[in-house]
Amino acid sequence: MWYKGEIFGESSYEIVLWFMVYSIMGWIVESIYMSICNRKLTNRGFAKGPCCPIYGLGALSVFFMLRPFADCPVLLFFVGSIVATTLEYFTAIVMIRIFGEVWWDYNEKPFNYRGIICLESSVAWGFYTVFLFLFLQNFVIFLVSSIPTSMGKVIGSLFLILYGLDFSTSLYRAKKQEKRKAEEEKEEETAWQRY
Repeated sequence: MWYKGEIFGESSYEIVLWFMVYSIMGWIVESIYMSICNRKLTNRGFAKGPCCPIYGLGALSVFFMLRPFADCPVLLFFVGSIVATTLEYFTAIVMIRIFGEVWWDYNEKPFNYRGIICLESSVAWGFYTVFLFLFLQNFVIFLVSSIPTSMGKVIGSLFLILYGLDFSTSLYRAKKQEKRKAEEEKEEETAWQRY
């Protein structure tokens, strides 16, 4: 089963639950922030459920890559800024290839590149990295360790299955909508050519 292995010297059980916690916490923070900005309830996840896996992937990638710098907050800040900004950039490239768009826009921010990365976010990623190492990872470890292992296995299994189904159906809907939009644009173009 998924919870019996090891990844980067940690049990896969803990990593899956850490990923789940970070993904859900990221969704909560992002949805609250965007709801305030939009002045209406906003779901910031791609799928329907309360999960933004980019936060889980990002937090764990930064944690495992930067563990050697854990004792130096200044170095963590700068390296974290670079690593997280790079992850954000490549996530945007993948999103453009898959969905034809990026779900954030930094065009209004100073010192941005193509609206997908900007200096303000890079600085924020540096602070988040320091916060992750000084406080957040310890909180996540405590939270996961307080769940009985038998219950954690069930929760982790359900999370993986439900998110996989949710993501698959959301991806199917997005592709279907993209195809419909392309067909409508083609029909409009054909209609204009008749005149």
